[in-house]
Amino acid sequence: MPLRLEIKRKFAQRSERVKSVDLHPTEPWILSSLYSGSVCIWDYQAQAMVKSFEVSELPVRSAKFVSRKQWVVAGADDMFIRVYNYNTMDKVKVFEAHTDYIRCVAVHPTLPYVLSSSDDMLIKLWDWDKGWMCTQIFEGHSHYVMQVTFNSKDTNTFSSASLDRTTKIWSLGSPDPNFTLDGHQKGVNCVDYFTGGDRPYLITGSDDSTAKVWDYQTKSCVQTLEGHTHNISAVCFHPELPIIITGSEDGTVRIWHSTTYRLENTLNYGLERVWAVGYMKGSRRMVIGYDEGTIMIKMGREVPVASMDTSGKIIWAKHNEIQTVNIKIVGAGFEVTDGERLPLAVKELGSCDLYPQSLKHNPNGRFVVVCGDGEYIIYTALAWRNRSFGSALEFVWSSEGEYAIRESTSRIKIFNKSFQEKKSIRPTFSAERIFGGILLAMCSSDFICFYDWVDCRLIRRIDVTVKNLYWADSGDLVAIASDTSVYILKYNRDVVASYLEGGKPVDEEGVEDAFELLHEVNERVRTGIWVGDCFIYNNSSWRLNYCVGGEVTTMYHLDRPMYLLGYLANQSRVYLIDKEFNVIGYTLLLSLIEYKTLVMRGDLERANEILPSIPKAQYNSVAHFLESRGMLEEALEIATDADYKFDLAVQLGKLDVAKAIAIEAQTESKWKQLGELAMSTGKLEMAEECLHQAKDLSGLLLLYSSLGDAEGIEKLASLSKGHGKNNVAFLCLFMLGKLEDCIQLLIDSNRIPEAALMARSYLPSKVSEIVAIWRNDLSKVNPKAAESLADPSEYPNLFDDWQVALTVEKSVASQRGLYPPAVDYLNHAEKSDSTLVEAFKRMQVIEDVEPVDPDEENGEPDQEALEENEMENTDEAVPVGADEHEEAVLENGNEVLAQHE
Repeated sequence: MPLRLEIKRKFAQRSERVKSVDLHPTEPWILSSLYSGSVCIWDYQAQAMVKSFEVSELPVRSAKFVSRKQWVVAGADDMFIRVYNYNTMDKVKVFEAHTDYIRCVAVHPTLPYVLSSSDDMLIKLWDWDKGWMCTQIFEGHSHYVMQVTFNSKDTNTFSSASLDRTTKIWSLGSPDPNFTLDGHQKGVNCVDYFTGGDRPYLITGSDDSTAKVWDYQTKSCVQTLEGHTHNISAVCFHPELPIIITGSEDGTVRIWHSTTYRLENTLNYGLERVWAVGYMKGSRRMVIGYDEGTIMIKMGREVPVASMDTSGKIIWAKHNEIQTVNIKIVGAGFEVTDGERLPLAVKELGSCDLYPQSLKHNPNGRFVVVCGDGEYIIYTALAWRNRSFGSALEFVWSSEGEYAIRESTSRIKIFNKSFQEKKSIRPTFSAERIFGGILLAMCSSDFICFYDWVDCRLIRRIDVTVKNLYWADSGDLVAIASDTSVYILKYNRDVVASYLEGGKPVDEEGVEDAFELLHEVNERVRTGIWVGDCFIYNNSSWRLNYCVGGEVTTMYHLDRPMYLLGYLANQSRVYLIDKEFNVIGYTLLLSLIEYKTLVMRGDLERANEILPSIPKAQYNSVAHFLESRGMLEEALEIATDADYKFDLAVQLGKLDVAKAIAIEAQTESKWKQLGELAMSTGKLEMAEECLHQAKDLSGLLLLYSSLGDAEGIEKLASLSKGHGKNNVAFLCLFMLGKLEDCIQLLIDSNRIPEAALMARSYLPSKVSEIVAIWRNDLSKVNPKAAESLADPSEYPNLFDDWQVALTVEKSVASQRGLYPPAVDYLNHAEKSDSTLVEAFKRMQVIEDVEPVDPDEENGEPDQEALEENEMENTDEAVPVGADEHEEAVLENGNEVLAQHE
């Protein structure tokens, strides 16, 4: 039976003729050397060129990555080898290597060696640690040497293919070939070693249109592969799959089974002649170089063929070899750490007659089925004895141990536990896949149908594109994974049973209430398992998540592709495997899963009984889960992290709890947040304390000014000065009417111009003093500008109403620190629109009409009369915090003069 490998084209790029290709071991890069003389690096994930080197005006026939040095080594028809750093794009080395066209370069897998072969019939070994010195020359071929390649099983040997119709095997250190393989009728273009298993094979491709597989120990030809109609230019053994790839100038790539040598597939992408193929160990990607561009394909799936039973025994397939490990038997004294590879003792279990593409334990772990090559074989898990076999494209187990096979898209067979066929089904649609579990599921391209195992009656049809399906052990829940989402459904088996027992007819849609959609998670699931009502899966971003009641929690971020094996409840660990068959475990507490499940079901009483069994370290995770369910009170009780607990207390408005946490933490951010919340809820005393602790001086200013707390504002002024918060200090002093202190603060802050302007507005008697300071300061920078400053005492004509301003300042000097009570605000609000100077000038107009008082001198009003009038207006004023300066002026002094109108 054929391998039936799924082949997908992952990258296609047209270009000049491609002479060689290579894959980078860690980056998603393809290296192509072109007949035009360029070397290009393509990113097959981004589908774009990332780097390009203009190597020569002549063809570059071979280029290889040297990833450990971040190099590209290229050999061209100009007989030079060039070395580039692909990160910096610098040219590391250029040297003439041969006297004719360079056909191939090969990099030693571990040593600092590069082999080159040429049309000059020589092979040369170069050592980059010795300045690219040629350390050895291999002579023996009588025609062009087309390719050289190292033997990965014995890196001290290599082989060469030549147009002299021979392939020679060489050893480093010996100038003569070990032996020669001669069998082709025409020149040999290519050679490659078999990397898997114990077979000492290599393959050659020739201009006689055949490829030959050789045993280099017996020096005999094992098989000749015929089918191409033109020269074979590239050959390789795939490192991961049991296949041989040959590429020819007939434009086709042929895939052969490496054991049976039958032709499995022929690929033709219409890009004319094939010149090169490239592969990488550990990957199922292949890259092909053509006359007109580069193609990359992916064959099969990279998911390791492995299965774990409920006791922790794992069986996996490496090619045809079957191996087993037991998680319970870990190396003595080894401390299991999350994310670390387990040191498991691998035991050879046997081999398989077919190439395994899937492997799965039955529910009780007694049997294992292996599928591949269109066949299946059921083995015993312990002794690996064959119990049953047959032809099948797919095989699935039922939850009771029965099984079903899909022979074709139109025939499904069901077998009992004794391996006897009991039923055959011919679905009315094309069954592309089948799934086992509580029900037998068959899916087409855009829907899935569920059937019961006993009578194969239709239970329900669901219109969804299915990628995979996972049943919970209870049989009540099922996860249907599509390309973009996973749907969690509840299976109502009692509803189905009563419906079928009632003898009601089942239409093409099945039983309407058989399934109930519970949740939809918008993530692509790669692999998944159920643990109780918890669905564990890894997504397209390789995050290990679990979903309980529609709530997704990320457990770990995986650093490489890993695939779920299973969960061991007695260890509370979930196990995964990577494609190199390393087994890794992560902790997932069963008690945590049970707790969340009970909370989702609303059974808080039983959930609280389980809570003590959960380690304290997981309490914050539990609290986050409860918060997401809207259970903030319960989350606050469980949370242990102070920051998280504080946030919950703030959300709930529990200020006392939040305050206790803030006292313990003593962080300004918490005090500030709590202070704002206290202020918004009217708890002003707490707000004041919190703002003090947070050193939020702006907040305190808002609070004190709102309360009319002059004493608090005075203290805040001193506090602000001490902390260098001059803006807050200035506002405090200004509100208190301490104008001299305001001006002094501006001077101390080196804001002398502002001090002068303020003095002009509020304390004109101080202007001359400040102008002198301003002149002195400005003269250090600009003497001319300093001289242009005018002093009002010298040039009063330049300042409007200067004498009036001085008079007004004296008239209100006695009102320092006196404030009308808040109840009188409305009486004063209407009179606050005019300035002191305007009010004074209007008063003078009135007095010009009235008889002049004999006590007036030089046209100025009697000071005592003015003060009497002002005091009458402020009978109820309360002196608070009067300034020690006699000349301080109240900012609301204009209200006093307004009484004279």
